[in-house]
Amino acid sequence: MTLGPSAWPEADREHYWNIQQTALPGNPPARGRGGAVSTALNGLAARVGEEALRQGGSAVDAVMSTALAQIVLGGGAVISFFGILSLMHYDAASNDVTSLNAGWNTVLAEDDPMSIPGKLNPAADGVTNMMLEGEPSGRTAMVGGFMRGLEAAHRRFGRLPFARLFDAAIELAEDGFAVSAGLARYIDVRKADLARLPETRSIFYKDDGTPYVEGDHFRQPALAETLRRVASEGADYMYKGAWAARCVEAIQRDGGKMTLQDLVDYRPIWSTPATVEREGYTIAVLGEPCEGSVNLIESLNLAEAAGIKELGHWSTSSDSLVRLAKCCAAIGGMRYESPEEQQKAFPGIDMSRASRLTREHAGELWQRLVDQEPVRFLPKGTHSDVVVAVDADGNMAALCHSINCLIWGQTAIVVDGVSVGDPAAYMQSMVAATPRGAQLPNPIEVGLVIKDGQPEIAWSSMGVGLHYQTTQSLLNVIDFGMTIEQAADAPRLLLPISPDGSQRELILRVVDGEFSEELLDATGLEIRSIPPAEARFAQGLWVAVRRDPSTGDLTAISPRYTNGQAAAIL
Repeated sequence: MTLGPSAWPEADREHYWNIQQTALPGNPPARGRGGAVSTALNGLAARVGEEALRQGGSAVDAVMSTALAQIVLGGGAVISFFGILSLMHYDAASNDVTSLNAGWNTVLAEDDPMSIPGKLNPAADGVTNMMLEGEPSGRTAMVGGFMRGLEAAHRRFGRLPFARLFDAAIELAEDGFAVSAGLARYIDVRKADLARLPETRSIFYKDDGTPYVEGDHFRQPALAETLRRVASEGADYMYKGAWAARCVEAIQRDGGKMTLQDLVDYRPIWSTPATVEREGYTIAVLGEPCEGSVNLIESLNLAEAAGIKELGHWSTSSDSLVRLAKCCAAIGGMRYESPEEQQKAFPGIDMSRASRLTREHAGELWQRLVDQEPVRFLPKGTHSDVVVAVDADGNMAALCHSINCLIWGQTAIVVDGVSVGDPAAYMQSMVAATPRGAQLPNPIEVGLVIKDGQPEIAWSSMGVGLHYQTTQSLLNVIDFGMTIEQAADAPRLLLPISPDGSQRELILRVVDGEFSEELLDATGLEIRSIPPAEARFAQGLWVAVRRDPSTGDLTAISPRYTNGQAAAIL
């Protein structure tokens, strides 16, 4: 038995391929009692996770098999088998909530991180303008923990055989599929970089010397073979075996300092989740070394200090919208800053992790922000995919995985079908602040919403505006009493832009038609409305699944403006 599309009913194959190949297919909520899964992107992969649940798999089996399929469908552009992942998990039998971080490890031999080539365009607005500046360099690569994290989670919470998780990914890589409009756009944007190295060129260029375009049949046989080896030999194949050796060779050939020892030493980190109490709920998020959890808790506490609930929802109150922008923008730009840079931004305020998790800190920080005009802002880029799942026993899993660089990265190194990104090209200060060989703090925001000791909602977020979307989604659910369906459709503030690249000039962005013109005018701020079809690279994407604690009924939701999908078993 396989999890791949070849085993599905023909009607399901046709239905989910149509979703996969459509930019905005419509993402209705899914309801059931036997399990549910949802993705932000790559709707066909959601059906892979559903199949894992149908075959007796756990919530972890569902999210991991889905993630493997997502990477193949995306061509390794924004997510990679040598990328990173973070997982929140609830075990129904023990009532335990656990946190797993498999983020980037820094390179032991990198002794001068600030000289790593690369620079992020601080005035970025859209995927093309976000391209990194500088020459390609293997020094921009770090050790990704995706496959080690997947293996660790499966050992602890999986039910299906490890190799079964790879069924769909191998089938999709071997048999291939029609290039979607989104993948074709990525290839076109990066076509010069994808042609730089022979192996990468052999994957993304056809025999006639032209890059793949929409509708072409795209196969990845080298990747299929790599996945077969991992399925049979485990993650050691990528961290100690033949793939590891070829990866290090490719990175060093481009001037990188990574060695095989860096891969051999990699270990994912299980840690105690961070929590915050709010309106009778407990929000549990990723533990150390995740920095995104601190940012989220800090923003939620800031929203409380700002009195947003009392002012009313930001779709009805201009004052609330301005305060929301301050709460999100003040913290959203701190994701990759060193402690020294954080202290410089807010002199006199304790910016330690322990302090930032407290309401007292939020109150002090809010008073500083009240008089700050305009809102402080420092844009940073994150690119990823997400999946959440709940199984028939009530186990919950929420996953975010990423290459954490912009579509393959400028280096565009591919080893046996697996893309190696260049995340260090814009995180030099954070790399410098992290001990050599240690795991880099990540900006991921993933978690559970718990009521009376029982998790109700598992959620995950992704995209350049993930911090904005997560903050708003949780405020919608907890402070304003919305369902997850209402929260997904509520008017939202998108990632702002700073046209001159400064931390002071700020243009807020919203989706066209979601706010009244009168409300936007009343803010007194410069605001740009973006058509829904163009909002992809300005927004965060939030997916969630809810289990009704009294009935066991399940609801899963996916964002409206993507080709993701929610699926449930009746």
